[in-house]
Amino acid sequence: MAHHPTPTPIALAAAALLALTTALAQAQSGDIVTITGRSHAESSIGGFGNVPLARTPMQASVYGREALADGGVTSIAELTRLDASLADAYNAEGYWSFLTLRGFVIDNRANYRRDGLPINAETFISLANIERIEVLKGTSGIQAGTSAPGGIVNLVVKRPTASLRQGTLAWQQDGTANSQVDLSQRFGSDGQFGARLNLQAARLRPATRNANGESHAFALATDWQPNADSQIEFELESSHRSQPSVPGFSLLGNRVPAANSIDPRSNLNNQAWSLPVVLDGDTASLRFTRRLNKDWRFVGHGAAQRLRSDDRVAFPYGCYDAASDIYRADRYCPNGNVDLYDFRSEGERRRVDALDLRLEGAPRWGDLQHRIEAGMLSTRSRDRFGRQAFNFSGSANINANVMTPAAPELTDENTNRDERSTEWYVRDAVQLNGQAQLWAGLRHSKLDRRSVRTNGSRATAYEQSFTTPWLALSWEVSKQTLAYTSWGQGVESELVPNRSRYSNRGAALPALKSRQLEAGIRYEGASEAWSVVAFDIRRPVAADSCSGGNTPLCTRAIDGAAHHRGIEAALSERIGAWSATISSLWLRATREGSADAAINGLRPTNVPAASLRLQLARDLEILPGLSVNAGVAYEGDRIALPDNSASVPSWTRIDLGARFRQRAGATQLLWRIDLQNATNHRAWREAPYQFSHAYLFPLAARSLRASVQADF
Repeated sequence: MAHHPTPTPIALAAAALLALTTALAQAQSGDIVTITGRSHAESSIGGFGNVPLARTPMQASVYGREALADGGVTSIAELTRLDASLADAYNAEGYWSFLTLRGFVIDNRANYRRDGLPINAETFISLANIERIEVLKGTSGIQAGTSAPGGIVNLVVKRPTASLRQGTLAWQQDGTANSQVDLSQRFGSDGQFGARLNLQAARLRPATRNANGESHAFALATDWQPNADSQIEFELESSHRSQPSVPGFSLLGNRVPAANSIDPRSNLNNQAWSLPVVLDGDTASLRFTRRLNKDWRFVGHGAAQRLRSDDRVAFPYGCYDAASDIYRADRYCPNGNVDLYDFRSEGERRRVDALDLRLEGAPRWGDLQHRIEAGMLSTRSRDRFGRQAFNFSGSANINANVMTPAAPELTDENTNRDERSTEWYVRDAVQLNGQAQLWAGLRHSKLDRRSVRTNGSRATAYEQSFTTPWLALSWEVSKQTLAYTSWGQGVESELVPNRSRYSNRGAALPALKSRQLEAGIRYEGASEAWSVVAFDIRRPVAADSCSGGNTPLCTRAIDGAAHHRGIEAALSERIGAWSATISSLWLRATREGSADAAINGLRPTNVPAASLRLQLARDLEILPGLSVNAGVAYEGDRIALPDNSASVPSWTRIDLGARFRQRAGATQLLWRIDLQNATNHRAWREAPYQFSHAYLFPLAARSLRASVQADF
């Protein structure tokens, strides 16, 4: 039976908006009202230069250093604290991050950018040298050759600035400690040389048992301006993290266990032979910018990424239920028993090289003003692995008190991958008159992909080309208000596995082109900003159709689509001592057009039907520099099994905190203290269906965090 989303969070958002509006109206009726100006966020990921977000016909969020620090965001996964459109997607502690945007899991190998260039996010991403994180929502056919339709995450690196001396110390309950230094200086008679150094080191002591680790990062960015028309920027980064990963819980037989019956500190990866996941990464980039004349400039930007990892875990997966003599691969046994596997894939190597060459201009042709970007992006990626272990070790239990023997033999093959892509693109924003603007983009991509098992078997190779367009029209209702509508495509490319059970094995499927319609209106004033956006995304689904028998023959083909429709609403307000930020998402996500009628109308797994984020803050007059804040996060129920026969309930988390700015001589101090999950609410945070298995991850228990930042 299909489950349909309820409008409860929208009602909550409407009530919150009404309450805030009433409070602000009351504040305005008083004798004194102080309005604080706010900066106009810019986003480079859209592809039309550093245009203020309020002026672009697309939905994006930008989180700067201060917003990330205030939110306690130390990993990509923790962005879900700040934005209702972002959700968890198998975010296991000690592993790399996964995100869902608009109900689609974004691809770690295709949907991440660093200063606009593609990177592989199958690693630990340090935020020590990140100036801001940009999140573009929706299909991204004009920004990326191939990508999942949820959106793009772009990391903008810190660059040299005027004299900056900053140090931060942070502590979290159970002993996690983090230190960071950020130093920047300009040199030369006219400041033509610049350098910025970021150092970070952390001792990881999470509340979860047997998950201690450590991390550190080094980053250096430099620039040189040889003359008024040229700039050369170079930066490099090296990071390391070592920490055991924490597997999820699961269904117990046919039931979803109550979250308060499970200790959220338990770690099923607690065997004597358990080893940490080790993630090392090195990245470097070089960018040359040259102004050609008053209208045009050239940008050449290249980057290289090198990743190394040892992926190891005592992995719980399925169970044999002796009482019923049934093996279930997608859940644990009713009594909490679980089959445990010794998984090891050591010495993994991933590399990405990218080069972007483009022209940017703002020419005026006839009566029309243009803003143009045109260029070429060449990307090469290479993944190399050794043999791996995935061996049965014995039967354990969710109480994490049963020890099993190690089984480290490398008995399974892995898959090496190579990919080359060349993308030609052009984007133009045309000012039609004083109010109307036409936005258009076109990207042509050519892929060359190859793979082979580590023993030389199942080799595949294919080439594919496709073009993805995008079109939008915006209307300036007033100086502060913009309305727009847009249509665009995104694309993914998939190969049928080269295995004997597929009748079309090794064949490339037609390009999986997703399509999006979006319409929105946004307002940005001196102290208030809001937006309401409606979107409709259809994404083709590739699925297997198999005959019966012990040796089924399957055909993989496009079978219907995933249809996601939703409304995003956001409000940011500052009046006097009060400030508030609200974001909400209502999402109706279903499967449509499948040849299997039983699938149509079902919801996808691990996608909340609705979500809400609310942050309130107030400056306290009793002590200048002191402010208190509260945050509320709500997420609707999530489906745990593809047939929609099991789900996890909705949850609400409340966070409390305080900030205090203090001057001590020439040093500016910023103290932060936060109590996360203040009510110690117990819930299943997410329910990812991963590796054909239903996992459950608990909401983190109540935790105290404190930090001090010194600018000197």
